Amino acid sequence: MKPQEMANKIGVTVTTLQRWDRSGKLVANRTPTNRRYYTEEQLNEYLGIKKNNPRKNVAYARVSNFGQKDDLKNQIEFLRNYVNGKGVILDDVITDIGSGLNYKRKKWNLLIDDIMNNKIDKIYVTYKDRFVRFGFDWFERLADRFNTEIVVLNNPDLSPLEELTEDLISIIHVFSCRIYGLRKYKKKIENDKNLH
Repeated sequence: MKPQEMANKIGVTVTTLQRWDRSGKLVANRTPTNRRYYTEEQLNEYLGIKKNNPRKNVAYARVSNFGQKDDLKNQIEFLRNYVNGKGVILDDVITDIGSGLNYKRKKWNLLIDDIMNNKIDKIYVTYKDRFVRFGFDWFERLADRFNTEIVVLNNPDLSPLEELTEDLISIIHVFSCRIYGLRKYKKKIENDKNLH
């Protein structure tokens, strides 16, 4: 906008704007022909109007099963208290019930999509394993690529030992099923006359 338009909007004279430009109080932009102009952002900044940030601050809490709903409530309460203490306003609180090994959690995947669509500024979690059991560093790096910060509060009291045990049993189960499957193929190979 032209200096006159800017002056009218903030209630000063063009001469005042020129003086502020020289002193550095409100520096004008310049056209290729050296004419002063101002932007909407400069006007908003001068008036103290903050532009709405479309990126959200989100708290994410997860437990492995429905029997741990009390732990889920504790996580949410801890996260809310933490962000309130920091003066941060949460735009959303996402809760999930499912294994940290399960990469098909619907809400978690929607959160990952929002990260990649540049909609998330910060994600607050009580402990790394609440977000994902294994591969946290990889997801943290992905988030960083989209300027999203995953804030881990490291409250080990909210990461129950039973859940880690449950996840380890899950891993053992998956691999034992694979070994059983390989035995089946081994018998087929032994009985196939074309392979001998």
